[in-house]
Amino acid sequence: MTKQSHAESVDDEGEIGRSVLAYLHSHPQAADTLRGIVNWWLPRQRFESGCLRIEHVLGQLVTEGLLHRDELPDGEVLYALNRHTKPPH
Repeated sequence: MTKQSHAESVDDEGEIGRSVLAYLHSHPQAADTLRGIVNWWLPRQRFESGCLRIEHVLGQLVTEGLLHRDELPDGEVLYALNRHTKPPH
């Protein structure tokens, strides 16, 4: 197995971000944990092994103000669309 190049990694992260936002714009009331997003929102067979990378992208989307995160009592984190920002064009 070869190491993935930085450009490919950035492309994958961009694709994950677009997939998460597309899902949320189609389902604006949706909210889920990292595990739920990996298992249900994104094609399982493609992103299952990328849980850490997906978590990193979700963190970036939170930092950009596109998502918000709430920590649940059990320590899981719930991600949802930040309705206080305009969607990207």
